Amino acid sequence: MSILSSLNYLQDLPIAITVIDLNFKIKNQSSAWLKEFPNDFNSSSISFLEYHSIPQQVKVEVLKMTESQQITPIELEVKNHLNSWYRWKLSPSFSSENNFSGIIIIAKNITEERRERELLKKAEQVAQIGAWELDLISNKLFWTDITRIIHEVPEDYTPTLEKGINFYKAGHHRETITAIVSDSIATGDTWDTELIIITANNTEKWVRARGETEIIDGKCVRVYGTFQDIHEQKLKDIAYTRLAERLKIATKTAKIGIWEYNYTNKNLFWSDEMFDLYKIQKADFDGHKSFWDQSLHPEDREFCMQKVKEAFELKKDLEVEFRIILPNGKIRNIKSVAYTEVDIFGDAKKLVGANWDVTELIYTQLQLTKSEESMQQAFENSSVGMALIGLEGNWIDVNSSLCTSVGYSREEMIQKKIIEVTHPHDWTKDSHFIKKMHEGKLTNYTIEKRFFHKDGTIVNALLTVTTVHKVNGKLSHFIAQVIDVTAMIASENKTKSLLEITKHQNESLLNFAHIVSHNLRSHSTNLSMLTNFLKEETDNGEKVNLERMLSDASESLSETVHHLNEVVHITTNTQENLSNVNLFDSIKRVEKNILALLKEKNASCNILVEKDVIIKAVPAYLDSILLNLFTNSVKYSSQERNLEIHIKNKITNNQVTLHFSDNGQGIDLKRHGEKLFGMYKTFHNHKDAKGIGLFITKNQVEAMNGSITVHSTVNKGTTFVLTFEKA
Repeated sequence: MSILSSLNYLQDLPIAITVIDLNFKIKNQSSAWLKEFPNDFNSSSISFLEYHSIPQQVKVEVLKMTESQQITPIELEVKNHLNSWYRWKLSPSFSSENNFSGIIIIAKNITEERRERELLKKAEQVAQIGAWELDLISNKLFWTDITRIIHEVPEDYTPTLEKGINFYKAGHHRETITAIVSDSIATGDTWDTELIIITANNTEKWVRARGETEIIDGKCVRVYGTFQDIHEQKLKDIAYTRLAERLKIATKTAKIGIWEYNYTNKNLFWSDEMFDLYKIQKADFDGHKSFWDQSLHPEDREFCMQKVKEAFELKKDLEVEFRIILPNGKIRNIKSVAYTEVDIFGDAKKLVGANWDVTELIYTQLQLTKSEESMQQAFENSSVGMALIGLEGNWIDVNSSLCTSVGYSREEMIQKKIIEVTHPHDWTKDSHFIKKMHEGKLTNYTIEKRFFHKDGTIVNALLTVTTVHKVNGKLSHFIAQVIDVTAMIASENKTKSLLEITKHQNESLLNFAHIVSHNLRSHSTNLSMLTNFLKEETDNGEKVNLERMLSDASESLSETVHHLNEVVHITTNTQENLSNVNLFDSIKRVEKNILALLKEKNASCNILVEKDVIIKAVPAYLDSILLNLFTNSVKYSSQERNLEIHIKNKITNNQVTLHFSDNGQGIDLKRHGEKLFGMYKTFHNHKDAKGIGLFITKNQVEAMNGSITVHSTVNKGTTFVLTFEKA
């Protein structure tokens, strides 16, 4: 290449061009160059390497070309410090002697071009659009990077026509693309089709293939086009098509009519189902809104017109129920919903909606409302406690009867969990059944259950719980019936108590009758015999003796009658005379009364009874009981040791237990245990033993709702255990 020594013509060139010598001095430059790379040094002799705006990579290439005097031009695209892209072309310049004399440098600002290319590349990546080209002369196939990505092949993959065709799914898709390409090459026609390929990773994918041909001298020399991944969109389109088909079937089956109303020209479109709803012949339909107006019930017409007007003016969806009059005069209820369609300017143009017959639904809703109201009244006015219970064990609703039973208001009950008002001993049983209901193993159960009243008392109830399910079969909630049986149980307990008392009284009466019969018969026989002896006796001395015996027998009879009368009095009048009595004071009083007897026996009394223990007792009976226990200890004390008496008490719940122990002779319980408290039963050869004391004591204790038992060992001592009601 030969360059003239004078390069003044460069200044007028429209491109940025400069020429430098072997010392990198700028020999000449165009105006365009100065505009792109201004001279900031105020010097006419400037080194190319001193330009700050020239990228370093360009300077390096200039140095290499100069040092090696390379004659092959160099092209490179480099971005400068201002983020602008330039395409640099470095070509050698030669002197008139054809010697290497410098470098001609041309710079073209390609920033916009680069941006367009980058945007196009990004757009292709986002849209997944690749390109391809088939050179029929060389029989070579070219794919862009996006096309390789769509086929899921590596970057260095080399495609061929056969390989490209074989990516299409065998059968319909491969046969279709083969036929299309062959026809295009033969006829020069373009194509645009959607088919399925099987990628290198064996992934099935929908693609869009477009192709064009290049014809030279009537012969196709090149086929090229684009290749786009449309898999996701295609699946959506297929799903939409299927949905549309199902919707069409559904609207037909459900008798849902589709309609469109153009607000501007008042035109109305009806689907076939609309005609069936309104019982109108399609041939009679004129497509005008007035046709619909005429079918409306006169009382609903103005209301419907206003709703349609509001939908257009406010650009909002329409939802309305109205009545229509069929040609046969029958009235039907119609539900209509629609959305307002607007144009690009935001003006409402059209209503698109659906109609369906809700006559039966409205009738069913009315019946359901009546049923719900009836059920609610039955729920609220029931004399039995009723409740709706949530799956988490919370009260959803309770009626007034249940509130009355437990003493809480409705608001208070709903705030509480069921466990809060349930007796703890009953909760395990209740939760066991609830768990089975959750598992679907049980639909109802009935149990006896105790609730806590608001005042802390126990409410006895008969609880019945039943499951309620949703339409889909899932558990919704529970219905509970709570029958308050507190009064009934109290009455039942009272009846049992009365029966027990009656049974006890009967047993006592029978025992008493036996005693009276036996004892009076003995006295009667004795008196009868003595009287007969007295009548027949002639000896005055013997008569005196018989009269003395007769007097003794009479006194014995009188004593027996007195004892029997005392037993009757104890049995019949005790409950009316019960009062609060200090147990300690009573013991000390009796001890004081027999102090002389105790001193005579050299006895010691260890009284460990609390001073403030109050019991329910008849004072005279309590004194009699204690006196009998004290005197028995004295009577039957051991001759081998001094008498020791130990008295202590224990309080349990509402009961006071008294332990009265001594170290006397003891009783052989194996021999006498069963008849220990019998009338006229004695167990020791004591001159004062009559066998009436323990019998009366037992009757007195039991008459005061107490009990008496005994523990004894011969020659060691005896302990009487008595129980009384705590006051």
